[in-house]
Amino acid sequence: MTLTLATTAASSTTCDALVVAVMPKGKGLELAAHGITTAQSTKLLAALKTLGATGKSGEVTKVAGITGIKAPLVVAVGIGDIRKGLDLEALRVALGNAIRALAGTKKVAIAVAPEEDKLRASALGAALGAYSFTAFKSNPAKAPAPVATIVLLVPGVATDALKAVVAEVNVIADAVNLSRDLVNTPPNALVPADLALEAKKAVAGLPVKVTIWDEKALKRENCGGILAVGQGSVNPPRLTKLEYTPKGATKTLHIVGKGITFDTGGISIKPAPGMDEMKGDMGGAAAIVGAMQAIATLGLNVNVTGWIPSAENMPSGTAQRPGDVITMFGGKTVEVLNTDAEGRLVLADALGLAALEKPDLIIDAATLTGAQRVALGSRLAGVMANDDDSRALVCAAAELAGEAMWPMPLPDDLRPSIDSATADLANIGDRFGGMLSAGIFLAEFVPAGQKWVHIDIAGPSFNDKGAYGYTPKGGTGSAVRTFVQVAKGLAAE
Repeated sequence: MTLTLATTAASSTTCDALVVAVMPKGKGLELAAHGITTAQSTKLLAALKTLGATGKSGEVTKVAGITGIKAPLVVAVGIGDIRKGLDLEALRVALGNAIRALAGTKKVAIAVAPEEDKLRASALGAALGAYSFTAFKSNPAKAPAPVATIVLLVPGVATDALKAVVAEVNVIADAVNLSRDLVNTPPNALVPADLALEAKKAVAGLPVKVTIWDEKALKRENCGGILAVGQGSVNPPRLTKLEYTPKGATKTLHIVGKGITFDTGGISIKPAPGMDEMKGDMGGAAAIVGAMQAIATLGLNVNVTGWIPSAENMPSGTAQRPGDVITMFGGKTVEVLNTDAEGRLVLADALGLAALEKPDLIIDAATLTGAQRVALGSRLAGVMANDDDSRALVCAAAELAGEAMWPMPLPDDLRPSIDSATADLANIGDRFGGMLSAGIFLAEFVPAGQKWVHIDIAGPSFNDKGAYGYTPKGGTGSAVRTFVQVAKGLAAE
């Protein structure tokens, strides 16, 4: 998919379909689009009324053959009543709906507002709506292909600032879609070694240094968490480090992503229904890959290091057992009470390594707990931190980027629940507040004074229901946009 910018009038633009926005007005509709004459607008609105269009947010209505409009198909997308203000996420969702509805169409033009924030929202929603995953289809041509070219029509002049917005959205959309592809890839085609190579491939040609630890190197580094989780699989674990260090950058950000390429639960095995979705248990790692690609491509003036601890959690004669005690990077010991609480073990090693470099901020993203979905549902990520200002920074960045995240605490009263009579810590605590006790466990591996934020994306990382807005079924690319926005903010300081 390619986004371009143009200033031709909407009515005279050559394309397969023209997308325009409409909103309610009294008992009728109002067209919120430029480049269409009054006469053309009257005909279009009359046709939409006949078809029952209401202009409510996200509604999509197709009309063919409007006299005077060159496009053979006009798609009206409802944006709701914006007289009291326009919700940018609603705009993203509306354009995503329109572009998904136009799958099989080659070239689509969209009449968009020229303000930078509205252009960015429209462009991103459209770009992310133009996605499908067909890599493993024997005949992908059977399914309608996503829209290939999207032309964003603005009135007046295509300024350098508007061109920069479109260029940035192209980069971010590519990164999100890369993350989606990785999550959607079957687990037999993406074992830990494959994930490490995909990360390396994603930043090939960019100023990013890549280091990959195999199981021997992990043993030398005393990464007991990663090794323990991976010891039950014939596919050994990996740790990948991606370093982007532009000249002159003064701020340093480290981002860490859980990379469990398939999670059976290990000896504490999961129920069979839905286990196929556990190919998505590396959603955090996929977000790191996409974010690092975008940050380096955009040339942001901030040092960013990505960490991807990766393993396959399988039951076998060599798998870790409930009751085992393992020694983590840094020397702390952990009693494994439940082998399905494995993500926190691989993250703990990576967080310890990241903290050694004393960055200004560490952020991790992980499909960590089912408790996150219980607490916040499938679309809202939970954000925990050892520093209130850092948590607020990440939540604000998420809002700017258009990702739904909610601040959550790390209550002191839950800390005793991860005590162990045998080791320094247990890998699970009280099941009530399980998302929070998982965060408290991770906090044990972050030194005092090191600012750290944890994002639990268990729900929003994988959409197991139907597509909606710009969100497809399957991998969503959750947290990529937030990571990039945080990096942009640090670069601007």
